[in-house]
Amino acid sequence: MLLSTYGSRGDVEPLVGLALQLRALGAEARVCAPPDEDFAQRLAGVGVELVPVGRSARALTTGTPPPSSLPQRAAELIASQFDAVTAAAEGCDALVATGMMPAAAGARSVAEKLGIRSVSVTFQQLTLPSPHHPPLAYPGRPFPPEVTDNRALWDLDAQSIDALFGAALNTNRASIGLPPVDNVRDYVIGDQPWLATDPILDPWQKTPDLDVVQTGAWILPDVHPLPAELVEFLDAGTPPVYLGFGSMPMRTSTDVARVAIEAIRAQGRRAVVSRGWADLALIDDQDDCFVVGEVNHQALFGRVATVVHHGGAGTTTTATRAGAPQVVVPQAADQPYWAGRVADLGIGAAHDGPTPTTESLSAALRTALTPETRARARAVAGTIRTDGAMVAAKLLLDAISRGESPMSV
Repeated sequence: MLLSTYGSRGDVEPLVGLALQLRALGAEARVCAPPDEDFAQRLAGVGVELVPVGRSARALTTGTPPPSSLPQRAAELIASQFDAVTAAAEGCDALVATGMMPAAAGARSVAEKLGIRSVSVTFQQLTLPSPHHPPLAYPGRPFPPEVTDNRALWDLDAQSIDALFGAALNTNRASIGLPPVDNVRDYVIGDQPWLATDPILDPWQKTPDLDVVQTGAWILPDVHPLPAELVEFLDAGTPPVYLGFGSMPMRTSTDVARVAIEAIRAQGRRAVVSRGWADLALIDDQDDCFVVGEVNHQALFGRVATVVHHGGAGTTTTATRAGAPQVVVPQAADQPYWAGRVADLGIGAAHDGPTPTTESLSAALRTALTPETRARARAVAGTIRTDGAMVAAKLLLDAISRGESPMSV
């Protein structure tokens, strides 16, 4: 199996879980992903082959925005997909395509050329057309404010995707003898896309135009122990607040670590600060804060009072499984959606906007730290499925054994 993506840690980590479940069922899997060192180490640590594609995702995310336009960057990404995926797919029976839209379009085109079964997967439902929710707008292409009907907005979404990525995709398709695609979004999604999210956290409402298979989130149990110094810190006092924003550079906040630590201290709490791609650091030498790099979130979140994070699908799911109340400070894309789900479920607070102040974050923490929120978070934790990756692995292998496309299971 070739598991192909281009994106941040939240796009790569689920594929690790799927790869190991495929291995447990006797299949081999390799992952095609950005060449970032943390991705390479993560995959090497579980013995899964990484085929690097494109430029560093971290450099693109945290660096100065490049002068080239989104279509130009997409063209580079699509071309790199055609090169890397073509080589990586040699000998594969099926391809799983996820990540950024142009990357998935390139990967599925290669699978089409090679005659390999393929399936499109998303880790949040906001890229799947539905009358029940609007699409996400692409940078520089806002939707007209007077258009409020979701079906009309999805039509505009398809037009935006074609304008941004259609020319580059079809140029590369022509280079390998494939016909042009006249609707990039529908080509990528296919007739039966997979939604790899938990149905409690991310309930999919059926739509007559799309047959979605919701597998559950692809979670890999993490057995790595917490560092001894971190355990010592945790044992030394009451449960701290976790602070981390994953792959988000936090460009709108000039001193987010200071703002957040001051808000946490205002609640009488200690803090565990995760560096992440924003390079968060301690603001002084007081002993009530501890900084971490890569760490087992599954183990850590079970020992904290609250998880303050950006609202990525993976972090939201991990915190929910751990029964930890959450404060979500959404930055972009699907993160406001996950913040809303946390608030709607009563398992935490959704911060209003991407730039917290000490006062606004303190207010959100007060909500998350109530006994009622903790009780609700613990109750919801018991409802979260843990078998999504195994469900997906079995679907893939069953489809191959029947000689079908994974989309037709």
